[in-house]
Amino acid sequence: MADAKVSCINKQPRDNPYDGITHLGGKEWKWTRQQVIDSIEAKTNTFYTEVDGNRGNIGVVNGPNGKYLRTYADGEWNDNLLSLPECP
Repeated sequence: MADAKVSCINKQPRDNPYDGITHLGGKEWKWTRQQVIDSIEAKTNTFYTEVDGNRGNIGVVNGPNGKYLRTYADGEWNDNLLSLPECP
């Protein structure tokens, strides 16, 4: 199992807080949101963000409109993914 650091996202449109993330990426990789969800659920990989030296594990949440990704840090679910820069 690989432990992958997520350092960027793609979101369409970028400035709309209600539309979902389409892709997540890191050093030398970029996957669709669905690929990351499938990998987490299959327990083949783990994903995380790092902000100011603090790790936030990425998990799958079942929302009213389907599954989505959120970070979990300091005992709380949060939206750290949305603060990441755009992937190339």
